[in-house]
Amino acid sequence: MSNNIIDKVVLVTGCSSGIGLATALLLKSKGARVIATARKQSDVTSLSIDHYLESYVMDLSSDLSIRTTLNHILINTNNRIDILFHNAGYAQPGAVEDLPTEVLRENFATNFFGVHELTRLVLPHMHQYGGGKIIINSSVLGFVAMPFRSAYNASKFALEGWADTLRLEVYDSGITVSLLEPGPINTQFRSNALKAYKTNINTTTSRYEHQYRQLEEKFSSEKSASSFALSAEQCAEQVYKIAIANKSGIRYKVTVPTYIFATLKRLLPTVILDKLLARGI
Repeated sequence: MSNNIIDKVVLVTGCSSGIGLATALLLKSKGARVIATARKQSDVTSLSIDHYLESYVMDLSSDLSIRTTLNHILINTNNRIDILFHNAGYAQPGAVEDLPTEVLRENFATNFFGVHELTRLVLPHMHQYGGGKIIINSSVLGFVAMPFRSAYNASKFALEGWADTLRLEVYDSGITVSLLEPGPINTQFRSNALKAYKTNINTTTSRYEHQYRQLEEKFSSEKSASSFALSAEQCAEQVYKIAIANKSGIRYKVTVPTYIFATLKRLLPTVILDKLLARGI
């Protein structure tokens, strides 16, 4: 696949704000034909009117929405998708014992099963055109766990294993599979996580009431407390580098904390790493 992104068809999910929007705008400015999707019609309208992006409603928690929207997109692109960037997803904070199973299913529906369904439907068209790139927005929490992040951890750990398997299955096909592993990024991610937490977690009888107060304080901040946090635009730059690379890598770590945790996981015994991570909120 050529490293020239001009006129490449790029499908980006989760473009209402943050990394998805920043990536869509950057790739469009570089000459790609960007197809931007979002879950809400109001966001799609904004993408079209405010940002002049070719946009569609796609709810990754709904197979019907994925299939219907993708069919419309493929009709307009002559069945061609050169690059697929899976960005849509959200965090559902809460301790394992406080997390209703149905809420976990809902989180997986968007973060994992939607990614699977959309990829499964796009792959035949990439094969038809002799190649393509699949880029998946995972997380530092896709390879290290943090307390009160079980739903997000589980969905991202699942994505990492799923992507590794897919990469082996499309080996030598011209299709590449890359994982983006960001640490703290200043987006609406925290405010959306706080909404999900307040909606679905009953803290009144929880043994973790004190920890939840700390969690609420952290997610109430508009910006990450980490001095290493990057902007959505900086993360988008990494997606662009993957998109134009002659040979895409497998895992791309973004932010200093991601590198630190990757090193600690490789060097420290699990019991020592657990002591460090168990103190985190």
